[in-house]
Amino acid sequence: MKNILVGGQYGDEGKGKISSYIALKDSPEIVARGGVGPNAGHKVLYDGQWYSLRMLPSGFVNPDSKVMIGPGVSVDPEVFTKEIEMTGTEGRVFVDKRCTTITAKHKEEDAAAALSKKIGTTKTGCGPSVTSRARRDAVLMQDVPEMQNYVVDVAQAVNNAKNVFVEGSQGFMLSCLYGTYPFVTSKDVSASTIAADVGLGPASIDQVIMVIKAYTTRVGNGPFPEEIGVEEAVKLNFQEYGTVTGRPRRTSPELHWEDLKFAVQVNSATQIAVTKIDIRFPGNEGKTKFEELTAEARRFLDQLEAKLGVPVTLIGTGPDAKHIIDRREELL
Repeated sequence: MKNILVGGQYGDEGKGKISSYIALKDSPEIVARGGVGPNAGHKVLYDGQWYSLRMLPSGFVNPDSKVMIGPGVSVDPEVFTKEIEMTGTEGRVFVDKRCTTITAKHKEEDAAAALSKKIGTTKTGCGPSVTSRARRDAVLMQDVPEMQNYVVDVAQAVNNAKNVFVEGSQGFMLSCLYGTYPFVTSKDVSASTIAADVGLGPASIDQVIMVIKAYTTRVGNGPFPEEIGVEEAVKLNFQEYGTVTGRPRRTSPELHWEDLKFAVQVNSATQIAVTKIDIRFPGNEGKTKFEELTAEARRFLDQLEAKLGVPVTLIGTGPDAKHIIDRREELL
C-alpha cells in the first residue's frame, strides 16, 4: 500500500495527529515527507509528550518505520539535525540526495522581502530556496558534507517498498496553484505534487486521505470567508496559534463547502479524516467508537459525507494520537 495524506483547508487541519495515528496503526515500512519545507509545523502528542516538528514527518512515532524526506522538499540542515536529536530517531532518518538545501542566505532574503510582510510568510527561507532551485543555482543535499550520513535515494526506496505512508504539508487553500494567490505557499501541495515530491507516480497511489478540521482556521494574510474575531473564537474554544510562528490563527466557525468540494476533486480524495470533533462538539473527547459520539456530532459527520461524497474514515476526538475513531475497515 502507498497512501498519501494531505490538508484540505488552510493548513493546521491536524495532519500531525492523523499521520502519527496511521503510522502507529498501519506500521508502514517508510514514512515519507512531501511538501514545501520547514515553513510548515506539525504538533504531535505521543505518550504524554508534545513534539513540534518542521522537517520530520509526524509518523516518526513508529520506531519500526524508516523516516524519509522526499526530493521535492527544501531542507534546513540545522532544523533537520535538531529534530533527529529531539525525537531520538538517529539511524532511521534519511533525506533524498536531490533535496534543495535552505541556506542562511535564503532565510535572510525571506525575512527582508517586501512580499514577506504582505502575505505573512514564516521567514524560514522556503520561498527563496524554491526560487534558487528554479534558477539552477541551488545547493543539493548530496553536496552538503555534514549531511552525508543521512543522504539516500528516497525515490528508489519508496518505489521498492511495499507499504509507504506519505505525509503532505500545508493545506490545499495555500497551494501556489489552487489557493488564495498570492497569499499562498511557494509551491503546489495537492496530492499529485506530494506524490511527486517523494518520487511516486500517480498510478502507484492507493489511497488519498484528506484531513479537515471541524471548523476552519488560517494563519497569515489573505481572503478568509466568515471570519470571526479572537474574542468570539476564544468563547467558542476555537482559538489556536501557529506551530511555527506562534501567531494567533484566524478563525471561521463554518466549513467552506465549495472550497472543500474543489479540494476533494483536485486531490482525488478517497477518504476524509476529521479532527477537533471534540472541540466543536463537547462531550466527545477520547471516544474511540462512532456510536459513542453525541447525536449532534454524528449528524455533522453524516452531513459532511453527503456533501463531499467521500467517506469519513478517521475522526479525531482529542489531542493524543490514540484519541481517534477508525472506520476504515467498515467503510472501505
